[in-house]
Amino acid sequence: MTRVITRSTTEGPPRPHRRRRRITASTAALALAAAGLTAVLAPSAAADTVPVGSGSYTTDTVGATPRGCDAVTADPRAFVTDDAPSTPLPTNDWWSSLAFKVFDCAFSGPLHAHPASYQPSAGGLGISYTTTPSVTGTGVGISEYHYPYAQDLQAGVTGLAAPDVKVDDWTDWTVSPKWDDGARTLRATIGHGLPFAWFEATGGDARLTASGQATVWLDDGARLGLTVNGHDYLAFAPPGARWTASGSTYTAALGGDGFFSVAVLPDVDDAGRDSLVPAYTAAAYSPVTGTRADYDYDEAAGEVVTTYGFTTSPWPGTSGGDGTVAALYPHQGAHLRGASPAGPTYTSPRGDMPVLTGVEQFTTVTPFGPVLPEVPAVATSDGADRATLEAYLDQVADDPLDRRGPDTYWTGKALGRATRIVEIADQLGRTAQRDAALDAVRGVLDDWLTAESGETEGVFAYDDDWGTLIGYPASYGSDTELNDHHFHYGYYIAAAATLARFDPQWAADYGGMVDLLIRDANGYDRDETRFPYLRDFDIYAGHDWASGHGAFAAGNNQESSSEGMNFAGALVQWGEATGNTEVRDAGAYIYATQSAAIQRYWFDTDGTTYPEGFHNPVVGMVWGDGGSYSTWFSGEAEMIQGINMLPITGSHLYLGSDPAAVREAYAHLESVNGGPPTVWQDILWSQLALGDGDGALSRLTGSSYTPEEGETRAHTFHWVHNVAALGTVNTSVRADHPLAATFDGDGGRTHVAANVTSQDVTVTFSDGAVVEVPAGQTVATGAHSWSGGSAAGGPTDPTDPTDPTDPTDPTDPTCQGEPAPSVLHPAAGGVLAAQAPATGTLTVAPAGGATHDGTPHDPLVLEANGLTGAYDGGDTGFSLPVDAGTAVAHAVQARVSYDLTGDGSVDRTETYRYFATDPVGGTETYTTAAGLHSQSGALGDLCGGTVRLELWSALGTRPLEVTTGGSSTLTIPFG
Repeated sequence: MTRVITRSTTEGPPRPHRRRRRITASTAALALAAAGLTAVLAPSAAADTVPVGSGSYTTDTVGATPRGCDAVTADPRAFVTDDAPSTPLPTNDWWSSLAFKVFDCAFSGPLHAHPASYQPSAGGLGISYTTTPSVTGTGVGISEYHYPYAQDLQAGVTGLAAPDVKVDDWTDWTVSPKWDDGARTLRATIGHGLPFAWFEATGGDARLTASGQATVWLDDGARLGLTVNGHDYLAFAPPGARWTASGSTYTAALGGDGFFSVAVLPDVDDAGRDSLVPAYTAAAYSPVTGTRADYDYDEAAGEVVTTYGFTTSPWPGTSGGDGTVAALYPHQGAHLRGASPAGPTYTSPRGDMPVLTGVEQFTTVTPFGPVLPEVPAVATSDGADRATLEAYLDQVADDPLDRRGPDTYWTGKALGRATRIVEIADQLGRTAQRDAALDAVRGVLDDWLTAESGETEGVFAYDDDWGTLIGYPASYGSDTELNDHHFHYGYYIAAAATLARFDPQWAADYGGMVDLLIRDANGYDRDETRFPYLRDFDIYAGHDWASGHGAFAAGNNQESSSEGMNFAGALVQWGEATGNTEVRDAGAYIYATQSAAIQRYWFDTDGTTYPEGFHNPVVGMVWGDGGSYSTWFSGEAEMIQGINMLPITGSHLYLGSDPAAVREAYAHLESVNGGPPTVWQDILWSQLALGDGDGALSRLTGSSYTPEEGETRAHTFHWVHNVAALGTVNTSVRADHPLAATFDGDGGRTHVAANVTSQDVTVTFSDGAVVEVPAGQTVATGAHSWSGGSAAGGPTDPTDPTDPTDPTDPTDPTCQGEPAPSVLHPAAGGVLAAQAPATGTLTVAPAGGATHDGTPHDPLVLEANGLTGAYDGGDTGFSLPVDAGTAVAHAVQARVSYDLTGDGSVDRTETYRYFATDPVGGTETYTTAAGLHSQSGALGDLCGGTVRLELWSALGTRPLEVTTGGSSTLTIPFG
């Protein structure tokens, strides 16, 4: 599939046409050449496979591997010092371009730490604090805002001329770059939320160089206060030292101490600035040497408690105080517990950042949820809506995957599509379709999670140098730049979670490989030695980053926040289905934290993030230094907004956290678009349903549209109709269970809880509601009452003598009849016989020159009545010898119907594609291999039921003959 832009920079959204370039090919080529990039494709070789349960991966190089500047391509740790941690190198971070050098092969791109930004160069570390945004584009539509790097100061060592900068250390949200020119060294520590940069130096004096006119507002020896470009800074030399000025350069002798620090101050007036000096002085001499976030999913309270800790180490001979100064992102400040930020704030691309002084740790308590496997069928379980939904399900029965490409992303999209079909079919009792879709999902997962010797496609390969697991074929830089692993692998994990519920043995067999995908994209285990901890998730910023290297002037970036949430929700469901609470809790932590961040930074729901002059209520992309109403792949408003909605699943109810914001965003889309959406309507209507159910329903009803590549009409119909009935999500009501949601609609409140385990659960909501949920089911109570779903771990053994519903139980007076044979035979007199009759023929009437594809016309009807038997989970099969003689253009078609209880009401119908006969005398065999034309209803146990076979001519003017006897069979799935 051709894409207009090579997405070597960020995630890969699902649209194969109408791409619009964001950079030109020539510009990209020049950038790559200047960076010294070389493409490395390893030669094909026999794969060294490593077994993991029933699955496996390869350790051989089977395709393109990460590449950057020549030194990085040869050795990923080329720009990492020997003193750095020996654990796998983090990627996809705000500082990744320090080590993963791509465009600048000596230093890095700007490092947007917030509140300050930094830029290394040969002479030291540049420092920027931009408070005036650059807003480009028109008033509405494609536009963007940035707080670009604009250097105020450079901090270094006199005479420093380092050939490059290397990474000397990192912690959860800090990094320590190091310069060394052979005579002088400089080591800095910088981080998210830290207004300080702490330095250790040898071989010279501390040096500060202002980029513009500097005004000195404090000069008392070791402390120097400067205002540069309207921004206030405090610099600290060792006690007893003194800063001296020479033009725009300030130096201080470090003696044997070798340390100094520089802090940017918040947005305050002169009096406020002076009042901050004591607190900042205490922090200046106690550099942060470690950061760590520890989280706890409090299931009983339905919230995630996260403690952000700072380790500080006073420099020798100083009176550094306890704790440090930290600025909080808005998503942290909104959920802060037990602390009161100081009055001043910093300007940032994420909104104002309040300040904590003297802080050793702070704690946030963030609501978790709502998450469900799928919204319940409260409106589509009966009546006309069910009939319509079943017709849509029939349309996708033959191919629930609809794969659009062989790579990890498009395979993942196909898995996501099929698992929605599984969930809906299960709710409606269409077990045959559910199980067929599960088989399709199982087949794809088995293939990808098993490596064969020499295999180069549909395989995962572990790269020990980079500490990563790459799926091949890769796409959108998931191999060469380590982009988007959380996007791609989230679909696999979500599909595995659904499959695990119905096939726990599969989860036991392949769970180790699923766990490796989790550990690669966002490893939850700090003791892991194969992958970095939380690769894609920025612990302090509260959201994922998509680019592996993040080496752009605007920093790292991410479009599809919703695909990141797909990963988080998948962890919750996989952990819950398999009993792995460590994975479940990691998913809850990412989900709760990122949901809070998305509401503010992608959707600006409280109106405090985007700067004045940026007239869009949402962004398509978040950048390190800002945001943009755009995507890497399209300028269409539908895709700019839709990329942060898909895939629509039960893990995406957070999209309706603010119904008014949902309505505003949709209205904005129609305004920018000049009318209703013309692409991705299903995605947009599905989110609109969370804010305006009636509006979404009216747009969907009677519409003609092309489903987004990961969607189906069946799922969109199911979602919009049921969400419209339920109402809007009430996020203020929490549950003591990870899979629960509350909706407020016109008829009142509905509580929904899902149970993907094999044990019954009781779910209690914070408003006092209690819901009993049997194993494997989803239950809705309140304004809407509904329950559905199958028991986890597969169906109950139908021959279990303790099962009161056992249809073969002779004590059950309602299920008397002949035991159903597994094979029936067409026979004379309209009979399906248990014993094969003598060889003969049955005549099928001609089609009369018309086409009767899918609709019986004067059919030959054959029945078996009064049958009792347990459904064994299998499929219908038939093998029918037919002959049209020498007639041309004839075809036979079959329909099999099941009336499970013999009450005259058909419960399951399967219509098969017609079989075109040849004009040569002699029989040909018509079988179920022809494939389903359509299907409806669901199979279950036979209780005095009827099985019917209808045969008719779909084409032709002459009769057809069906041969009877032992070779003519109808196989039915009953024991």
